[in-house]
Amino acid sequence: MQLSNEDNLRLNVLLVQDLKAVRIDESKLIVYALTGKGDKQVQLNPTCKDEKYVRLVKELLSNKIMGSPGGYPVYIKRWTRMGQERREESLAQLLLLGEQEAVIAVVHAPVLTPDIARHAWWAYPSAENARKLLDKDEILNSNLARELVDFLLEFLPFEEEHRDMIESTRLCLKTGLLSDDEIDELWKRARRKQSLYVGFLHSRPDDLPEITSAHDDFAALQQELGGLSDKGNPYARQLLRYLSAEGQQFLDTVNRVIDKAATQDTVVSLFHALAAYNRSLPLAVNKQREITQAEAMADHWIANPPADGLDELLRAIPGQSSKIRAMLVIAQMGELTLFPIFGLTDALGSVMRKKLKPLTDPLQDTFKQLTH
Repeated sequence: MQLSNEDNLRLNVLLVQDLKAVRIDESKLIVYALTGKGDKQVQLNPTCKDEKYVRLVKELLSNKIMGSPGGYPVYIKRWTRMGQERREESLAQLLLLGEQEAVIAVVHAPVLTPDIARHAWWAYPSAENARKLLDKDEILNSNLARELVDFLLEFLPFEEEHRDMIESTRLCLKTGLLSDDEIDELWKRARRKQSLYVGFLHSRPDDLPEITSAHDDFAALQQELGGLSDKGNPYARQLLRYLSAEGQQFLDTVNRVIDKAATQDTVVSLFHALAAYNRSLPLAVNKQREITQAEAMADHWIANPPADGLDELLRAIPGQSSKIRAMLVIAQMGELTLFPIFGLTDALGSVMRKKLKPLTDPLQDTFKQLTH
């Protein structure tokens, strides 16, 4: 069994050109090639069953590119075992095999040049590949970024997995390429799919589109804590951050997600965002499995404040210990806090939210100490 003479000749002619990437439309039996002079294509004329014929085409490509007719699966085992530490030339070769899995491997490489990224995107445009490319700084700052963002925004209504919705939202916002109108539209979508809110909480926690007012005590405490904050006291800065208009909107958005979260992925990502929001606090490295443990530790720190700035804050505003305690409780929240619940259930929707109530009810009560 072999390729037709015509296909063999045309493919060999194609392979001596300045190839950048190859993709195969197995349903239409067309080989597409991106070259230095533009797109080329070869219409295949099978001499056997289509599936077997496509395999012959891939064997030809692999033999010419890699020196082995075994194709991508054999080669990729070696490549993966080497920790994906491949040179640019090796990554470029993978794009010539006509294998989608090889393109995915390239997209997942730790370092990519913008040119290789663009060729990989031509070879296999998909939402997952777009997300992986945008997660690399060298691509984020290239002229390919806007094209990837447009693709993700267009595909967003068709995403089925909530973790993918969150990640697409986060990455599109992270680029800084969206217009105000596009950001507002994305925020409106979040009212119907609350998971999108989590993407905002990750990417721009202090610049959410919706506007609310600062806490009633914000102005007074800003006066009292201005000196400590200016000196870099992390607790003073974080408390003022919570009480500001931006911080109040952050907490309001977290509440919205807790009230309507549909999947465990959404809740886990939300707690990641909450942990990231408090990362500047020295005591935030302590994450608890139970909120009762977090409350006990917060009480302990209030009674015995460490000399890491918390002691200064408590001396500066002794009458605001309830707000400081709330901040300390929230700072201990993270994915670890969800383990005792999600480790015992795979529930979704309203059933999941009901099982979360022993955690989320007291947590939302804690939020009220910072919002009322």
